[in-house]
Amino acid sequence: MKIVIKGNPITKKNSQRIVLIGGKPRILPSQKYKEYEARAMLYMPKLKAPISDPVNVKCIYFMESHRRVDLCNLMEASHDILVRYGILEDDNCNILWSVDGSRVMYDKSDPRVEIEITRKEE
Repeated sequence: MKIVIKGNPITKKNSQRIVLIGGKPRILPSQKYKEYEARAMLYMPKLKAPISDPVNVKCIYFMESHRRVDLCNLMEASHDILVRYGILEDDNCNILWSVDGSRVMYDKSDPRVEIEITRKEE
């Protein structure tokens, strides 16, 4: 399965917000990330059931600038989005078995993430 999410990929960890909920401080993702996550829904296929078998999730990030970015943080955001929209049942190591082939590239004119999900090879 291949999913392409258009727009500059955003991480959850950068620019987090600290808010008070019930008088206790909580850390929430930035507004930019929340908008990116909401926009990602437009690109998600509809599945009868989330994937629960071991898979490789390869994410190739095409960034709009050459600034340094943390690949692990980008992947965490993508994995959370895949779980949120019912593509993966969970992002634990029994389902998200590997991330082989994931990397960051540059494409100023068409920033995006290309996600390829393949079943675990025995």
